[in-house]
Amino acid sequence: MQASPIELLVIAPHPDDAEFGIAGTVAGLTAQGKKVVYVVVTSGEKGTDDMDTRPEILKDLREKEQLGAADLLGVSEVIFLRFPDGLLEDSYRYRLEIARQIRYFKPRAVASTDPYRRYVWHRDHRVTGQVVADAVYPFARNALAFPELVEERLGPHVVREMLFWGSENPNYHVNITDTFCLKLKALKCHRSQLRPEQIVEIENWLRQRAEKMAEGQNYELAEAFHRVEL
Repeated sequence: MQASPIELLVIAPHPDDAEFGIAGTVAGLTAQGKKVVYVVVTSGEKGTDDMDTRPEILKDLREKEQLGAADLLGVSEVIFLRFPDGLLEDSYRYRLEIARQIRYFKPRAVASTDPYRRYVWHRDHRVTGQVVADAVYPFARNALAFPELVEERLGPHVVREMLFWGSENPNYHVNITDTFCLKLKALKCHRSQLRPEQIVEIENWLRQRAEKMAEGQNYELAEAFHRVEL
């Protein structure tokens, strides 16, 4: 059984990645009544500097934080794939799972991390962006690409648009002036990642970044992406 088609499928390597990269855009879409679904690939169980933290405890905490942030943004559903944090590989299993989610939800657009950011970039982000791009084309749209999905009666789906956040070559900007405060509020749900003394610094950094992304536009704050139309 397949879900009803949605507007946007956001595929994030870790909890909080979507809030940093695309939450303002997501909030704008859901405010218009459009459906957005999150797929979170890992549970971020290694995302701490505290060597005494148990990964299984952090996993549960970060998933709860992600659910809270998604709820604030009006996201319809959050899928946790629970791949191992920090160990993502461009593998058959990973490509299969992302193609499965695309065929199931049938999104008009898919968003993820840019795989082509140079030098300093979390490897999970780089690998995820490439896997998502390959899953969109050709694997989600080629009917026989995965026998497993044929058996599950998940037919091919053609995505019309891809948005990559964290890009060094953005070509598409979204006005988030009216949703920036909600983006911040959603980001603050990730308490395990943001110490109280960091909040003001993060807010200032995000605002400066959003102002930079809006340069040349006729609005104050933006999120920027590399957009690919298919």
